[in-house]
Amino acid sequence: MDVRIIKEPIALKELVEIARNQFGDLVKAVVDIDKEIMAIGGELHADEEAVLLEQGSEQSNLWGVNLYPEVDKEELIEFDSFINIRPSQNNRSRDVEDPRIRERIIGIVNRLVIYE
Repeated sequence: MDVRIIKEPIALKELVEIARNQFGDLVKAVVDIDKEIMAIGGELHADEEAVLLEQGSEQSNLWGVNLYPEVDKEELIEFDSFINIRPSQNNRSRDVEDPRIRERIIGIVNRLVIYE
């Protein structure tokens, strides 16, 4: 599947369809917390990260998450990606350790995913 940049809201049911066509229950996503956009559809977070970098995003603003569109909204986002391991930004795990960054990611995803 091609990487798709999400700048305008996407319906949850479309995410469900993408998940079913790719990994079954999840969609990998990379969120640019500066531009407030996200990339989805890559097999790896690194694929989505590369597309965003090509389009002018800065590495320090990109964070990988998994989206589970068929669970409760509060459980939609899983903060887990190799691209998040970034000791230079005091993030030493696959998680997003800074609660302020996590909140920004949650806000962006909640704006870009429409629950109907």
